Amino acid sequence: MIYIHIPFCHRKCSYCAFYSKVESGRLKVERYVDALLEEMASRCNEQTMPVRTVYFGGGTPSILEINELKRIVDGLRTCFDLHGVEEATLECNPEDLTPEYLDDLRKLHFFNRLSVGVQSFDERLLRTINRRHSPQQAIESVKNACDAGFENVTIDLIYGLPGQTMTDWQATLAQATVLPVKHISAYALTVEEGTILAAQIGQGRVTLPPESLQIEMYGTLLEHLALAGFEQYEISNFSLPGYRSRHNSRYWDRTPYLGLGAAAHSFDGQRRRWNVADVERYCALHSFEEEILDEKDAYNELLMLRLRTVEGINEKAIPSQFRDGFLRKVEPMVDRGWLVYDEGCYCATYEGLLHADGMASELFV
Repeated sequence: MIYIHIPFCHRKCSYCAFYSKVESGRLKVERYVDALLEEMASRCNEQTMPVRTVYFGGGTPSILEINELKRIVDGLRTCFDLHGVEEATLECNPEDLTPEYLDDLRKLHFFNRLSVGVQSFDERLLRTINRRHSPQQAIESVKNACDAGFENVTIDLIYGLPGQTMTDWQATLAQATVLPVKHISAYALTVEEGTILAAQIGQGRVTLPPESLQIEMYGTLLEHLALAGFEQYEISNFSLPGYRSRHNSRYWDRTPYLGLGAAAHSFDGQRRRWNVADVERYCALHSFEEEILDEKDAYNELLMLRLRTVEGINEKAIPSQFRDGFLRKVEPMVDRGWLVYDEGCYCATYEGLLHADGMASELFV
């Protein structure tokens, strides 16, 4: 699997902590594409497994012009064997998905899945988090994508936004499930240090809903999407049958992947590598850092990732040296009703999903 990071945005969303820069000219974008192709050519031998998924994330990949996307796709085809690719995803902003752009995108004969950053269908909330699109643009972008022949469309939503009420959230869910989408990712808002949102909260300019309301919103999310036919397969991810994100599912299985671009991460099964989070330094030097995971690091990572999924942790996947400690620590979680044991797997209940991070930290060695 291959991840491509496109770190440019039209504007910075208030909650975003991912590495991105406001696009300030095509020459800088073109230079970045040049550097991306250079890194791709220099690292093609690292991709030893068949490429099954490709994911363009950001930032805002749909900020790229079609000729720029074509250069990257052509580079991938030159450097890697893509004949077995099952899923190729492009993250998009709604305002970019015009019929003309989508028609040109189809002509690349590469992307078969679009991930649209909707976040909310409420005009007031969109302005609060500094999104550029309107609710109508979000609705039209999904319809435009389907009309252009993109059958697999997913949208992102956020709950717990400043000033958001349960009524607001229910309206967004109702709108989401009447659209022809196959997958919905819905994330609880988290306030990350260094973001615009964190500064606004610190200055008293915005306030967040209470945690109790955020938990209620999560329960409403589960109930509404289940009634609409969506299956939950991870804390924040839901799909119609057969439409799980193959790329993201492999992250949770700790499948090795190659990450290309500024701030992109790679994993070869033992070693993690991350490129410098700086466009200029990346273009000039391709700087990166890396670490080798020891047995404890790998085990803790397994716990953290698998507890987020509805399949949970298979006890056979627990290394023998950690098994006794795992079984001792996991028993109280079963007693609390946070985990259930089913056919060799410890799976999180609804209450368990609310405490997934806490459970993982309790199980860490």
